[in-house]
Amino acid sequence: MPDHPSFDPPFATPQAEQARLLETLLEPLLNDMAESFERGLLLLEHCPESILSLGDQQRLLGALLEARGELRAARSLRAALPHGIGLDMNALTPWHRLVLEVWALSSRLRAVGVRP
Repeated sequence: MPDHPSFDPPFATPQAEQARLLETLLEPLLNDMAESFERGLLLLEHCPESILSLGDQQRLLGALLEARGELRAARSLRAALPHGIGLDMNALTPWHRLVLEVWALSSRLRAVGVRP
């Protein structure tokens, strides 16, 4: 086997490749979700009750704050471990639904001329 600086032994390549792939895919996704949660909080500050009832605003606020905390905890856990770890789809699915809800609220606000 040639002694080349970029040569990885065959037994190490799949794990290193998987870790790189995981980071390449997961970290931007988590960044997007974090930005969406923050955007949702901003939208709620400017949301009239004619667009979303006060009760629905409170529910969405609670969901955004909870998801933001869960996301921070997941990132802290990932950072504390020596090897990259993935996240279960059961964790990501509710966050994804919340992102879609923020997009829908943003669309409704834009339709009535509210642009925070």
